[in-house]
Amino acid sequence: MSSILTNNGAMVALQTLKSINSRLADTQSEISTGKSVASARDNAAVWAISKVMEADVKGFKGISDSLNLGESTVAVARQAAETVTDLLTEMKGKIVAAQEENVDRAKIQNDINALRDQIGSVTGAAQFNGLNLISNLSSTAGTGSINILSSLDRSGTGVSSSDITVGKQDLSTQQAALTGTWTATAGDSGTLNGTQTDTLTIAAPTAAGAVYGLSVFGTDADNSTFTQADYRSSAALTPANAAELGQILYVTKDGDTAADVAKGLAQAYAIYAAENNLDTDVLNITQNGSGLNISSTVTDATDSIQVQVNTGVAGAGASATIGGGLGAVADIDVTTDAGADSALVAIEFMIQNSIDAAAEFGSVQGRIETQTNFITGMTDALKSGIGTLVDADMEEASARLQALQVQQQLGVQALSIANQAPQSLLSLFR
Repeated sequence: MSSILTNNGAMVALQTLKSINSRLADTQSEISTGKSVASARDNAAVWAISKVMEADVKGFKGISDSLNLGESTVAVARQAAETVTDLLTEMKGKIVAAQEENVDRAKIQNDINALRDQIGSVTGAAQFNGLNLISNLSSTAGTGSINILSSLDRSGTGVSSSDITVGKQDLSTQQAALTGTWTATAGDSGTLNGTQTDTLTIAAPTAAGAVYGLSVFGTDADNSTFTQADYRSSAALTPANAAELGQILYVTKDGDTAADVAKGLAQAYAIYAAENNLDTDVLNITQNGSGLNISSTVTDATDSIQVQVNTGVAGAGASATIGGGLGAVADIDVTTDAGADSALVAIEFMIQNSIDAAAEFGSVQGRIETQTNFITGMTDALKSGIGTLVDADMEEASARLQALQVQQQLGVQALSIANQAPQSLLSLFR
């Protein structure tokens, strides 16, 4: 049935043309924006996922900047620690030369002083953007480590950050006197009384600036093994006896553990024994993890040697900083036989400390470089994933555009034909 009021063919042609025009508009949008999902209207789920990933990409770019800054800071510290190691090694050569008595020790001492001053210059200048990782005096505010932002970890419950911790290493040569009011607390003690070994426990430091000292008491009833006075020191830790105990002390720095204290005290005693020409066969003190081993190879039942750990806490107005990790370099004096002997012991410890510091920084720097490469690869992978989700296939869009343009032309012609159909009814009334 034909009707002049209802043109079904025109309605069908019109709906078809509208559908073609809509798809043509979408295709043109893809081509102009380069995205198949440009807004939440296009595909809400995919758009939401892509926006979360884009936020992560932005965060990883910030992390990359943090890692680059951290790597530069650690690289400066590592280079400084390696330079200090070289200077200490050169200083050791001077000290070895001073072991001979027929050399000009005064001139050798001048060379050592120059090297010491150069070490101070290196440690003072080893900063990046104001942060110095090889100067960790107990008077320095802050913690004994820094955190470098290394990653963002996304889970079902949210996002958390990960850090790479870089511990400061103290290679400074600064020293200050122990002054003010002190409160001393007796810690663990060990006794050699016919026994050959004993162990001392070190209480873990709770803050920077705590002073740990060793008190040694020697009793030899028949004076057959050792001279008592040589192995005696004061029991309490006060500014008055700081000079006596000055080389059997360790002042904690930020981030120190019980093992750091044990290492410092063991080194301090070795230097003290060398300076005072004490026989380590009579008494030797070495690190044992977070404690100390005291031992003797010559004592018997008539002998008694007690070693006690004292902890000193500075009172109001007192100073707890007695020196950096290389503070002993200021005490090196090769102008005497005893000084030359003790300097040889001290320089070995300082070289090892600087080597340990450089190795620690090198290890951390390698980890930061690895993390930087990972973050770069992760960012590229995320960008690729976002592109897979929302980017338009330009070849497909181009082919679809041409097809839709042809369909649009045909749709226009079909609508024109459908609109002219009622005209044929006029011939029935002629």
